[in-house]
Formats: sequence, C-alpha cells, structure tokens
Amino acid sequence: MSEPADRPLWEPSPERVAAANLTRFQEFLRTTRGLHLDGYDDLWQWSVRDLEGFWGAVWEFFGLDRVSGYDAVVADESMPGADWFPGARLNFAGYLLAQGPDDRVAMVGADESGAVTRVTWGEMRQQVAAVAATLRGMGVQAGDVVAGYLPNIPEAVVAYLATASLGATWSSVGQDYAPSAVVDRFAQLRPRVLFTADGYRFNGREHSRLDAVGEIREGLGTVEHVILVERLDTGVVGDWLPWADAMKDEAPLEPVAVPFDHPMWVLFSSGTTGIPKGLVHGHGGFLVETLKQMLLHWDLRSDDRVFWYTSPSWVMWNLQLSTLVTGGSILCYDGSPTHPDAATLWRLVAEHGVTFFGTSPGYLQASENAGIRPAEDFDLSRLRAMGSTGSPLPPYLHRWAHDEVGDLPLWSMSGGTDIAGAFVGGAPTVPIWPGEISVRCLGVALEAWDEGGRPVYDEVGELVVHRPMPSMPVFLWDDLDRSRYRDAYFSTFPGAWRQGDWITITPRGSVVIHGRSDSTLNRNGVRMGSADIYAAVETIPEVTEALVIGAEQPDGTYWMPLFVVLDDGIALDDPLVQRIRTAIREKASPRHVPDEVIAVPGVPHTRTGKKLEVPVKRILQGAPPEKVANPDAVDDADLLRPFVDLAAARAGRAVGEATR
Repeated sequence: MSEPADRPLWEPSPERVAAANLTRFQEFLRTTRGLHLDGYDDLWQWSVRDLEGFWGAVWEFFGLDRVSGYDAVVADESMPGADWFPGARLNFAGYLLAQGPDDRVAMVGADESGAVTRVTWGEMRQQVAAVAATLRGMGVQAGDVVAGYLPNIPEAVVAYLATASLGATWSSVGQDYAPSAVVDRFAQLRPRVLFTADGYRFNGREHSRLDAVGEIREGLGTVEHVILVERLDTGVVGDWLPWADAMKDEAPLEPVAVPFDHPMWVLFSSGTTGIPKGLVHGHGGFLVETLKQMLLHWDLRSDDRVFWYTSPSWVMWNLQLSTLVTGGSILCYDGSPTHPDAATLWRLVAEHGVTFFGTSPGYLQASENAGIRPAEDFDLSRLRAMGSTGSPLPPYLHRWAHDEVGDLPLWSMSGGTDIAGAFVGGAPTVPIWPGEISVRCLGVALEAWDEGGRPVYDEVGELVVHRPMPSMPVFLWDDLDRSRYRDAYFSTFPGAWRQGDWITITPRGSVVIHGRSDSTLNRNGVRMGSADIYAAVETIPEVTEALVIGAEQPDGTYWMPLFVVLDDGIALDDPLVQRIRTAIREKASPRHVPDEVIAVPGVPHTRTGKKLEVPVKRILQGAPPEKVANPDAVDDADLLRPFVDLAAARAGRAVGEATR
C-alpha cells in the first residue's frame, strides 16, 4: 500500500545511518575539527557557511592530501572566476586508476546481442596505459583535444581515461548523433584524434556509422588520427587505426599531474536553439565534487556496481564512470531500454548484480504501463539504492517504485551538465517524501529567490546558488572574456548563479522542482509548473506522454494547450478529454486545466530526453522552426511538424477573422 503524502516514503534504518559514509564524515569533523553537527541540516548549513572548512575537510577525508598540497582552499570566491585550491597538482584519471585491486571487475559491457565483456581493474589500467602511449606517440599532450564518437562501451571509458591521464582534454557524443550535429560540437574544439566505432545496436538493428565517421572527419578538418573500435565486424577503413593495435604495446601508467582547474573535458549544452556551448570542467573541481557526491550522497562503496542508463552524449555517462573512484564497478549498456521489451533494464540489474541503478521518470512510467513488477519478476536482492533524473519525478511514480521495487531509497536529483554534478539530491541519513528531492547537496548554497533577488521558503522561486562551487565550469569554450559565461548564468542576479529551474524549498528542507522557469506557465498572473500537469495527466493509462505550453498571443490573450501522445489505437474523444481535465483539476488545480487538449504523434525532446517546451512555444507563437530548434539536436525533428502546421492554421484563422 502506498504511503500517505504527509509521511516519508522511505526512512533510513538506524543500522544504515550508522554505516553511512556520511556518518563517518561527520565523526571525522568531530574528531579533527571539534564540530558537533546535529543531523544533515546542520551539516549542510555549515558546509555553505564555511566553504574553506568544508572543502578542505573533503580534501583531507578522502586522502587528497596524500596526492597534493595546496596554497589555499579558495583564494577568490567571486562568481564567475572563483579560484579553488591554487597550487594543487593532480590528475582525475590518475586518482581513479589508483583505486580497485587488479583482480576485481571494474567494467561490464553488455549490448542487445547478448554479448558480455568484463574488464578487471588490472586490465583497465593496462589498457589505459597502452592507449595513452599510443596517443603520446601521435603527439598528443596536455592542452590538445581528443574526441569520442562512441556507444556506451568500456572502450569509451578507457579512451577517456587515457586522454585525461595525459592532461589532454576529452569530449564525446553518442553515435545516434548525425554528422552535422557532431561537427557543430567538435569543430569548436579542433580535436587532433577521434575515437569511434564502426556502429552500434539499437532496437534490434545494427547501425553502421562508417560513412558518418568519414563525414565527421572531413567536416572537422583537424583530425590527424582515427582509432576505430570494431563492434559490427565491418572492417577498418583506410588509415584508421584498429582499437586492438592501439592497445597492443605494454607501457607504464604515467598520469601527468596538472593544476586543479586544468581542462579535463568539455560537456555540451543541448544546442536546440543554436550552436551548442561547450562547458569546460577541470580535473580538481570534478574530483572533489565526485568524491562528495558518490561517497557521501550516494553512499557508494568498493563492492558496489553502478548502472545508469545513459550515453556518452549525456553528463550521466561522465558521472557513471566517475563512480569508479570508489574502487567498485560499472555496467555499460549499449542498446534500447525497451528492446526486446520494457523489462530490459530490470533484467540487466538482476543479471549483473547491480547495487545502484540510475534511471528516469520516463522509464519508470514505461515499466508501470507495461505491468512490470520488478521485485516479483526479477532477483533484485543486490539492489540497495536507485537514482532518477532527467525530469521531475512525480509522487505517484515515486510510490510505484517503492511498492514494486522495494523498501530502498530512490533519490531524485537535479543538476547536470552545467556543474557535472547535483545541486539537490538524496542523502543516506535523510527520509524521502514522494515527489520531493530530499536535500540541498553539501557545499551547494542553494536558495529559491523571488524576482527581486530575495530568498523565499515554502513558495515558488528561481533556483539560485549564491556562493561558488568547485565544479562550476572553469570557462566556456572560446569565451576568453567570459561574457557568454556571465550572460548564461549571472545576468539575472549579478554575482549569483541562476540555473533556470523553478523550485520550492519545503519547511522540512526538501526541494520540489516545478520545471524550467523559462517555460513557466503564467495564467492570469498565477505562475504554474508544467511538471505538476505532467504528474497528473500521465497517470491516465491511455496517455503515454504529454507536453503543455503557455503562449502569449498578439491580441493580449493567453493560450495554454495540452498536447498528448496516446497509446496505439486510442482516439482522443470527448470522454477521454474530460478524464484528462478532471485528473488535472483534482491532482493539480483548476488553474492547471488547459484551454485545449490536442493529440499529436509524439513529443520532441533534446537528445538527452528533455521536452522541447520553449521551442514548441515559440513555434506556436509564429517563429520559424529553424530559428528556434536545431534539427540535429532534436531526437526526432519530424515531430515538430504538427506544431508548425498548427501555428500556420491558427495564423490563417486569425487573418480570416480580422478581415471579416
């Protein structure tokens, strides 16, 4: 039976609290700093009040003082431009590769063919050293860029670690990206070496990418070497170097120590409305954020196996590989989450003994719709925690996961590409309420601000971080004067980071995310979140997905349509429309009820799964689609056509009415 909304969905047992890494960290603070902090909220308050004390303690607690000293924890707290750990020299890949024992499995690779590969820590170190030597022989050194156009496979992790170990900069995208979308990203970086594969498997089909790789190499113009992983046995083309040859020579593992903020990788924004911006993250900032997030918040240990369904295009790929800092293991899956059926990911969790499973509300919804009962259908005895991100997690799905997966924490979280980490998430010592994100993460000075820049509590405001974090981008690529960086995050509230999310901080300190503030619904002066509408309407079995927008009209009126994607064979008749309206009225509010309900073939998303609310709004307001949505950045650009046609039809009706 589901828990009432006013009671926690999950509470940590005393034994779990006692064994948590977070509890050990608090004991460390007591014995080494004399800090007696009572509970998580006290710890969080101290962590954002005393940045130097908190991040210095993280450095010492995780043994980084044995890696490098530093001149100060933070020499300059300005945003942007905070100067973290000046004088430190380290290497993220070097720290990670020093963890697990040689005979422990580090990576498991699986794909739709059923093939499984396992790579031990000893083998991973050997492979990284060999590939790094190959890159060094190609002339790659600190400051150069190496790119990956790869599926989610162990070889991609090895290629990244080899690149980072040299002090070179890495960037990657998955092979579902079209060549033009890849060139849009990588041409900015001017990479010297490209790692790729001959193709990938998805939805029961093999997809050769050899022609695409040729187009990408030609479009970039700077790539001197291509290293090819053979997945489909298509053969190596021209002067491309086979992966096996890149690994054939034994070499010592020699990570290059670099400054704390030395560029490690470039992550890209979605690029739905223009050329994607490259966010540059440094070795040190990502390392301390990773140690804090993966060990204190996710409570990972050396016996954990982490599986997050992701691809090299999405920051969750970077975060999954970073969990290897624990000395544990990861599962890399290359394939569809719903082929041959919607239980695929649960089957992988069971077969590979996954202990931490990362997913999305979309997959949980697909599982519920398919009637899957994970705990009954599969052996999930090793699973001890789950994560969810990509969009807000509705309360009913949170309850479904608790009822059907088990009494374990499902931590919803939000952060992402911008900081390569989380602003808000879970903690192993804090209860979870359905539909809420339990805590503001340690070291994240997060508040909800009103339009005047004043903190608000228990009411809606902008997600703002008012003190710096080590994992904020070092800079944006090709933004030497930092003007684009300031415009992106600091133009609304000078000196404070505005994320663009609309949130409420509850009296218990948890956080509810209502959706993007730039797509906020504002009907008659009342602001509403799209997530509240989705949480209501997507409980209706016939509705597989929904998209709502609020568009200001030229005549001063406000139009708020709801677009729904229906199950095959289902028609949008009056009774179904009334059920949709009733569900929204009862589970959100009467204000949330849309002006119209319109069926569409599908909802367009970014390639990392976010609904295109703002581009669709602008199309419906008359903007040309090519001006608001780059087709290469959309999962299925054809899904924009119904909105373009609707905008044209509405404009035609308006013209006709005006001429009567």
